[in-house]
Amino acid sequence: MLQRCYDWTMNLALHRHALLILFAVSFAESSFFPIPPDIMLIPMILMARDQAWKIAAVCTVASVLGGIAGYGIGYGLFEAIAQPILEFYNAAEKFESVKALYNEHGVLIVFSAGFSPIPYKLFTIASGVTQMDLTSFALTSLVGRGARFFIIAALLWKFGIPIKTFIEQHLGKLTLLFVALLAGGFALLKLWH
Repeated sequence: MLQRCYDWTMNLALHRHALLILFAVSFAESSFFPIPPDIMLIPMILMARDQAWKIAAVCTVASVLGGIAGYGIGYGLFEAIAQPILEFYNAAEKFESVKALYNEHGVLIVFSAGFSPIPYKLFTIASGVTQMDLTSFALTSLVGRGARFFIIAALLWKFGIPIKTFIEQHLGKLTLLFVALLAGGFALLKLWH
């Protein structure tokens, strides 16, 4: 099933309404859809490198708006909608431990989730359930998701197909390295204060 979804999404990247489809996929992925928008973002930018920034902007805006929808699910519809989504991803138990972390590290968690391959929807829903400040959530999502999509766009714009292959082979490792460095930086700042 996942392979069919992936193939379907890859074909959508070639469609004449690909930007609208990318918007819909990015929006949905931030609250319930299992396929990340990167699989459309990458081929779309490779096909139209001169529009890389526009494509990344559409992806970012839609993802943040979808994240706000996910926040709304967590805030107002946890039992009816969010609980089944968490159960679908076998994440109900993990969710309880994540929820406790929000009291202390919400902004860092949302940024890291927005930038990393961790399912962002889990954190958008958690942000609503824990009632994280909506403005902080939205701004952090904008920075995290924007960094992710604009870095991919910049690399593809600059290096084209060879970087696509490199990103696909090492995306998880590169993201985890970046998040580890970021968390380490915040830890050092906390030690100095």
